[in-house]
Amino acid sequence: MGRAPKSSLLQSTALVRLFTALADRTRLRLLNLIAGRELCVCYLVEVLGQSQPKISRHLAYLRRAGIASARRQGKWMHYRIHRPADAGAAAIFDAVLTSFRDDREMQADLARLKNACSAPERFVTLQGAPLPAQIDAGAD
Repeated sequence: MGRAPKSSLLQSTALVRLFTALADRTRLRLLNLIAGRELCVCYLVEVLGQSQPKISRHLAYLRRAGIASARRQGKWMHYRIHRPADAGAAAIFDAVLTSFRDDREMQADLARLKNACSAPERFVTLQGAPLPAQIDAGAD
């Protein structure tokens, strides 16, 4: 029995990382919130009602899986989707994102985000935070 080609092993490892990242409800909720936009961690903390260390730990997991990227702006960390380069992984990822449209909890999270964005001054954690930025569909 021969060994699998190196490219096949790399693809398998990437798929395992992708499925593992998608196997947690908090990480799915984070992906739902950052899909199509770039968000500061403080918005994610406010919308999900979870601690900043927990949110940051899950975001780091998404980054290691290669499906989220981050940038620092002063004291603020901003996250966005990073679509997988592999066509098969991208198709799976896109299907997961599409499935959020039919999920009540995901839609409730988006409604809370919209509320937070329309009046960030009402939330202590959002004081001075930059508003989320929309991202073009072709970007990243």
